[in-house]
Amino acid sequence: MTDATDIQNIAARLGFTSAPTVDDSMVDTAWLARLPLAFARNNLLLPLREEDGRLLVAIGEPTNLLALDELQGALGLPVQGLVVPRDEVLAAINRLYARQAGSAQEVVAELEAEDLSTIASELSHPKDLMDLTDEAPVIRLLNSILFQAVKERASDIHIEPFERELDVRFRVDGILYKMLSPPKIIQEALASRVKIMAGLNIAEKRLPQDGRFRVIVAGREVDIRVSLIPTFFGERTVLRLLDKQRGVLSLTDIGMGERENGLMEKLLRRTSGIILVTGPTGSGKTTTLYSALTRINSPDKNIITIEDPIEYQLPGVGQIQVNPRIDLTFAQGLRSILRQDPDIIMVGEIRDAETAEIAMQASLTGHLVLSTLHTNDAATAITRLIDMGIEPFMVASTLSSVVAQRLVRVICPHCREEYRPERSYAGITLPEKLYRGRGCDRCFQLGTIGRTGIYEMLPVDSELCSMIIRRSSTAEIKEYAISRGMRTLRDDGLAKAAAGITTIEEVLRVTQDDYADISL
Repeated sequence: MTDATDIQNIAARLGFTSAPTVDDSMVDTAWLARLPLAFARNNLLLPLREEDGRLLVAIGEPTNLLALDELQGALGLPVQGLVVPRDEVLAAINRLYARQAGSAQEVVAELEAEDLSTIASELSHPKDLMDLTDEAPVIRLLNSILFQAVKERASDIHIEPFERELDVRFRVDGILYKMLSPPKIIQEALASRVKIMAGLNIAEKRLPQDGRFRVIVAGREVDIRVSLIPTFFGERTVLRLLDKQRGVLSLTDIGMGERENGLMEKLLRRTSGIILVTGPTGSGKTTTLYSALTRINSPDKNIITIEDPIEYQLPGVGQIQVNPRIDLTFAQGLRSILRQDPDIIMVGEIRDAETAEIAMQASLTGHLVLSTLHTNDAATAITRLIDMGIEPFMVASTLSSVVAQRLVRVICPHCREEYRPERSYAGITLPEKLYRGRGCDRCFQLGTIGRTGIYEMLPVDSELCSMIIRRSSTAEIKEYAISRGMRTLRDDGLAKAAAGITTIEEVLRVTQDDYADISL
């Protein structure tokens, strides 16, 4: 990598100046509109501003003199070079051109006046969406929606047809927000464009379809899962966005406290047993499992997973995609995994007694098994397994721990403010001061930016094994766990609210199912 001294030497040799980075305040954005993004990115050239009749240009590839001549001819001014490291120039190009890109609302305004009869029917290799500005109007609308969704950190895009309108909503940090209402007339064209990109049958409108495709947005690779279902007013489309640049987080990064992190580390060092992660859909269970696998992944371990779907590819891990159409279910896949000499197995979800029994047999034969279950809290997972038909002695013999979790929105650090709570919350002792976000440009006026987890960890000890065999109730199991130091979901949430990580309202929102008697 070129260091600062090399940059200065190159600049001096060419008669240019140098800088370690590109400051956005240096840029006159009017010049960006005159230079195509593709040219800027391919040649690592970024026009900054006019100075004394010369155009100051950030240069990431100073030996490309031909590109400099082309730039000078295109913009009509002599060039004064500013040599900057390649990565810094590329990052600035992506950042500044992204701000110049039109919003979905602007594209919708153009759609009102354009002929919608012609729609492109093919997409070649993934292109950067910021390059696709001259496509057919419906294509440009979808590109703009995807671009804006990535820019605003949306996890899902909902395209919803109704009787007289078409709505587009983004899910940001777990909450749905209405973004725009395109003309109803483009409903089928928009759905067809999604199908083309996902390689689906555009003629099939009566059956649900699933697919996926990949795009690049401002240099970031994004996998998109597609689901279409037929409704009374047309096909409803949901796009799940998986930003591959974010990668897999560590156990600390996902919000586990010191105590829970320490317990998880001990559990992951075991060579057998089952670790269950529980919670409703969208509570971050798969992320927790990925973080755990990343923590213990090493060349001396054979790790195999079976998932539905595979959300992130983990280097060094064998991952199997469930496919019910060819009878590749969790149970069938798990049987096959056991013949692959695994050390660690991850089962995406225990959905039935057959999968649960095979997972427990795998644990008894010396495998560490990680999986998920849909329950509201940790104690309920134990009784749920027994209700599924699993013998209590089998649950007691194999279960190492249950981790319940939820996701809460994080207060934006740029607009966080302290306040003293005025309202009283029944049954909850609040600290003297709490925190909230006012809303700013960094968080799109939401007051929150990103999410973190709150956790409830229930390790299975000898006394709890006895309680399981006696078929103790969920309430008795939970009472015992709390007496042994377990911090409940709400307690963990309240601790994070007191620390200024999240808000008290957010904690109550995600834990209300477990405390139905709590009222504001």
